[in-house]
Amino acid sequence: MRMKKDIMICGVGGQGTVLASKIIAAAAMDEGNAVHSAETIGMAQRGGPVTSHVRVGEGAYSPLIPVGGADLLIAFEPSEAVRNLRYLKKDGFVIVNRVPVKPTSLGSSEGYDGKREIEYVSSLCRCLVVDSDALCAPFGSSKFFNVAVLGAAAGSKELGLGAETIREEIVRIVPERFRDKNLAAFAAGYQIGENHHANQ
Repeated sequence: MRMKKDIMICGVGGQGTVLASKIIAAAAMDEGNAVHSAETIGMAQRGGPVTSHVRVGEGAYSPLIPVGGADLLIAFEPSEAVRNLRYLKKDGFVIVNRVPVKPTSLGSSEGYDGKREIEYVSSLCRCLVVDSDALCAPFGSSKFFNVAVLGAAAGSKELGLGAETIREEIVRIVPERFRDKNLAAFAAGYQIGENHHANQ
């Protein structure tokens, strides 16, 4: 189904943000949309900030989303949600991971637990807070959060892509040995997003 949507995914190196953006871009193309995408990497290392821009639909002359242009911000880390919040539209939607992963951009700050950042984001915009540890516990690793959060985005109806299309791309892109757990993680995330949507 054709759509026009600007989606930003942010996190830190090693969280799988780039794979998540590739799955979104591929699924959007499968549904007949033009797609522009790009990654901006603050520090090319594990723990450095990583931001992926996915622009779906005609009329995007640059692969980078302008400030105030994102319909959806998917943040794998609370402080990265705050850092990239300026890109969100006024009526945009944020999905943010409750669990902090201290990015190198925070320097030597101590006692960072992400709570203040979550409160700040929640006070300013429509928001779904997801706990990656709780969500991914049945799968044995938080590495499955990147696919689980896509499920939450799809279930919340904010992503605008069909769940089956995303599942097909997970099957195509994810290595076979991780496929079943990724599909289960996607389903678990989808349930959270669907519950959130039903309660709005």
